Amino acid sequence: MKKQKKIKLTSIMDVKEFVTVAGECDFDVNIFYNHFVVDAKSVLGVLSLDLSKTLTVEYDGEDSAFEEILDAKDAAKITAVA
Repeated sequence: MKKQKKIKLTSIMDVKEFVTVAGECDFDVNIFYNHFVVDAKSVLGVLSLDLSKTLTVEYDGEDSAFEEILDAKDAAKITAVA
């Protein structure tokens, strides 16, 4: 069953950290905004998205480090702080 989580990546360092952790997952991870879908394990792909917007991550697997980064980048938490 595919899971989705809304996140915000506010800097290039956020993107690098997210892509690094996603790259260690043994399952597919996609990230999208509107109709643009990219492989979340690709730095260039993620950077091609509008980082000023809330992004949706879709994945089908479990990894504790990946879940932690998703929680840290949770759009609701980041928007509430900003």
